[in-house]
Amino acid sequence: MTIVNRLPITKARINLGQIARRAHNSKEYFILEKDGIPVIGIMAANEMEDYLELRDRKVKSSIAASAKDRTAGKTRPAAKLLGELKRSAIRKTA
Repeated sequence: MTIVNRLPITKARINLGQIARRAHNSKEYFILEKDGIPVIGIMAANEMEDYLELRDRKVKSSIAASAKDRTAGKTRPAAKLLGELKRSAIRKTA
């Protein structure tokens, strides 16, 4: 369940440490308001990074291409790839 909290900027300033902790640990969102008008949002940094990646066209197209490859059966499980890489490294050192 997504929790979105709305509060005035003045109250947020007083409680910034607690807000940051709740955004990071509990994945809560905060909308800060000035005179009742929403002006800024607060979310966990790692979630914001994910959001920014999704907004970048290059990253978005890369994700779409990967999904297309997976659907077409052009991918393999990570465990299989890691095994191949380990065998290749062993051959190079032998």
